[in-house]
Amino acid sequence: MSIYVFVYGTLRAGEINDLARAAAGRGLPAARYVGPASVPGRLVDFGEWPGLIPVEDGRRVRGDVFGVEPALLALMDEIEEYDPEKPGCFVRREVAARLEASAKGRAPAAEARYLACQYYPIDPALRGAAVDIEADDWVSYRRARPAPPGR
Repeated sequence: MSIYVFVYGTLRAGEINDLARAAAGRGLPAARYVGPASVPGRLVDFGEWPGLIPVEDGRRVRGDVFGVEPALLALMDEIEEYDPEKPGCFVRREVAARLEASAKGRAPAAEARYLACQYYPIDPALRGAAVDIEADDWVSYRRARPAPPGR
């Protein structure tokens, strides 16, 4: 049974917790790439990784949707340090991710396609000193920002 997941930060391709590398490292079936998508929210910068805070004010966060098997979802829980029995920075919730138009052209907004996905927003109460960022895409933001001191 495939479960859809929306990833926006370190689980994206080429990032430190790249989903494909994580699956291969544990001998799990690879995630099936569905496409680029966005969800309601805003990003905060924890330094090495982002957090997504859900908002309903029109802002959206860009990421990718994948189909995964339950064992890979369990690994994602481990990576995000999510345990439903314990409080933590990340929570796992369901969100309606809006799939972006294909590279062949943009579909009118009325034809937007949504998928119910699992994702890992942060508990806003546990954001600590994370810095608000205006960017809607963590990977682009991270690549463009200056390196943190000492790196």
